[in-house]
Amino acid sequence: MAALNHPKKGDSIKVDPIKTEKDIKLIKKHLSDKVRDLCIFTLGINTNLRASDILKIKVCQVSNVKVGEHFRVREQKTQKDRDITMNKNVYDAIQNLLASMSNVEGGDFLFRSRKGHQALCVPYLNGMVKGWCKEINLKGNYGSHTLRKTFGYIHRTVFNTDIPTLMTMFNHSTQRQTLKYLGIQPNEIKDAYLREI
Repeated sequence: MAALNHPKKGDSIKVDPIKTEKDIKLIKKHLSDKVRDLCIFTLGINTNLRASDILKIKVCQVSNVKVGEHFRVREQKTQKDRDITMNKNVYDAIQNLLASMSNVEGGDFLFRSRKGHQALCVPYLNGMVKGWCKEINLKGNYGSHTLRKTFGYIHRTVFNTDIPTLMTMFNHSTQRQTLKYLGIQPNEIKDAYLREI
């Protein structure tokens, strides 16, 4: 049997989203003195980018983008360009990070390793997310993909973003795929049965 974080080839591990705004605020509070980590978290839960795409963002892609404007990311998995609209939380987090960085150039990775100018790697971010969730005593299985899943889950359950919109944002081929990805359809079906007429 494969270890929890080391699946056999072809297997996949499902990670959970962070499901409440309260828990999101607790993680942000926990990261308040870690500017880089707070920026990764904020960017991750405010976009539907995969961890690999977040970690490849360069300073020049985002440094002059204002709220309401977009920056472009080439998805590693699909090789398609994605336009991501900058919201205020992401803008503030990026500006705070840039202000904390010394000798930064446009071609530098936004999320650099502390050991040099290399980008952080996905396994490292995976461990970071697990640590953040453990720090606030969240039960479940969390990892780097939790950020992307949190974006979808909160949009669906808190902001009531409709499934066709989320399907397009996630580049899914069917609404069923989006519902399965967000992991909320069974709960919605149960809740529907419990409503009394």
